[in-house]
Formats: sequence, structure tokens, C-alpha cells
Amino acid sequence: MELSADIMYEAIVNKDTSFEGVFFTAVKTTGIFCRPSCRARKPKRENVEFFTTAKEAILKGYRPCKVCNPMEKLNETPPAIKQLMDDLYNNPARKFKDHDLRQRQLEPSQVRRWFMKNYGLTFHAYQRMLRINTAFKKIQDGQTVTDTAFDTGYDSLSGFGDSFKTLFGVSPKNSKTKRIIDLKRLETPLGTMYACAVEEGICLLEFTDRKMLETEFKDLCGKFNATIVQGNNRHFSILEKELGEYFEGRRKTFTVPLCTPGSEFQQKAWTALQKIPFGETRSYKQQAGILGVHSAIRAVAHANGMNKISIIIPCHRVIGSNGELTGYGGGIWRKKKLLEMERSFR
Repeated sequence: MELSADIMYEAIVNKDTSFEGVFFTAVKTTGIFCRPSCRARKPKRENVEFFTTAKEAILKGYRPCKVCNPMEKLNETPPAIKQLMDDLYNNPARKFKDHDLRQRQLEPSQVRRWFMKNYGLTFHAYQRMLRINTAFKKIQDGQTVTDTAFDTGYDSLSGFGDSFKTLFGVSPKNSKTKRIIDLKRLETPLGTMYACAVEEGICLLEFTDRKMLETEFKDLCGKFNATIVQGNNRHFSILEKELGEYFEGRRKTFTVPLCTPGSEFQQKAWTALQKIPFGETRSYKQQAGILGVHSAIRAVAHANGMNKISIIIPCHRVIGSNGELTGYGGGIWRKKKLLEMERSFR
């Protein structure tokens, strides 16, 4: 989809994040280039030019903006924080205090702000959630409440019980009927994604800036009668490996187990999506024909929109009958990038 200069200028005035990855703005008077959503004061229209890639801007002599950092991946987890999170996943009972963060050259207030922005909770709350996640699974596996409490770093049974009940709504002893949905943050070349998984498989894979993400989380909790908690899951390592191979052009199909609760029609629609070959596209009309509902194009489009597992269930491969790239929860620019990438690797 070709964008006019007027549309791109309006996007930077509105700091529109939906145009992230589509273009970069360069300011002739300062010699700096930015993301469309940069918070810096907007330049006059006659002083800007637009580029498709950061490389083009650099070759024209522009420097990257220090405010929006256009050379970095959007919403990418800083390496030091990623290492911190990996260490916690490997040992959830460990308790990092402000002193420990400073020893890692991390300012506690900056860590706190990063977790609040990206997870909606403080780093210390994130740690507590990981410990409770681990405790829940130990109890489900038959370990005693007492052993679980002390194994996961709690100093008292009462403190453990209170924290557990606050999160799950039941005491540790009465938690057998509850389920847990593990949540993890993943980095990709097109931005950060959230992955959710249950014992059966991956149940959600979405970009973190998807507008309907909160609704999808609530829907999952209702369907599984479960609580979403930060934690690790055996399916995440397979998912990360296969996603990495996909973006490198070394994988065209996925084997990671999926768990996709939905209606019978939705299940058929999602199965049909997975049969669209890598690098190819189908129209909504064609998909309707494959499903045997030729006149129900809107129903097919709605089912595609209810898909919670991006890329693996490739709704990005469905386009309008006129060839237009329509409706994609991760943003039209990502749909375009995914299709371009797949075609380049065919």
C-alpha cells in the first residue's frame, strides 16, 4: 500500500504507532530521523522527508533520534532486563532487591518504570507472581503446601497463603480445580509479542500493541477457568526456536502444540488458515469456498479475526478480493512485512 506524504505527516503529528515499521521521518534542519510515534516536537511539513527504511535515512546522512531510538526494535526488552528475567525463570525463588539490581548496573527506579509500562506491575510484584506461578504448579503436582511455600522463597505459611489467595481467589489447599495460563514476553524482528500457554499447548501469540489484547486475555481466562500468570511453560522453548527459524527463512511450518478453544466453525476456519502455503495468499471469498460457505464471507472474516495465535495460524495470508491488505490485528504494516518476508524466502 503506497502512502502519500500528507498521510505520513499526519501520522507523525498524531504520533500514530500503527505506522511503526512502515516509514521513518527525517528532519532536514536537524539532520535527525525518527519513528512515526516519536515524542519530540514535530517539525514543519516543508522540513521533512520520508524513508522506507532506517538504512536509507542513514545513507542520506541522517542520524538516529536519541528520543525514540529508531534503530532499536520496537518495545524490545533491554539486554540487562532480559538477563534479569531469564535468571528469575531459572530460579523463581530468588528475590532480587534494589541492592542486587544496582550490582547489575541497573537503576531500581528505571527497572520499576519499565515493568510498569510493559507488564502493568512493579518488578517486585513480577517476582512475586513468578513465585506463586511455580508454587501453583508444585501443588498441582502433589507437593505439600508447607514444602511448596518454603521451596519457593516464602518465610511463612500465612504470608504464602495470603499471596496465593489474592491471586487465585482460593487457598492453596483448595486450588486443585483451578488452572493457570502461563504468560511470557518474546522478541521478534517485527516487535515484541506475548505468548500464553497451558499444558496442552500455546493458546495465544499476539503483538503487545494489539488493541484488543486485554479482551483476548479475559476471553482466555473465561474459556479455561484459569488465571494468567507470568511464568515458564515447556511449550515456550519450542515456540521461540521455531519463531526464530521462521523469521530467518528456515521454517515454513510449525510443530509447536496449539490449544485453540472456539466454536466448530472457528476451528474449521483456523485449520483452513494453516493450510495456506508459506508465501501465498487467499481471499476471504476463496476461504469461504474452501469451507463450503460461499455466501458467508463476513463469517469467515470474523472467525479469522477471532484467531488468537498470530503467524502460526497465518491469518496474515488472507487478503481482500481486490488484492488489498485488509484487517490485521497486529497492524497492516506487519501484515505487509510478513508477506514480503515469506515471498523473499520462497
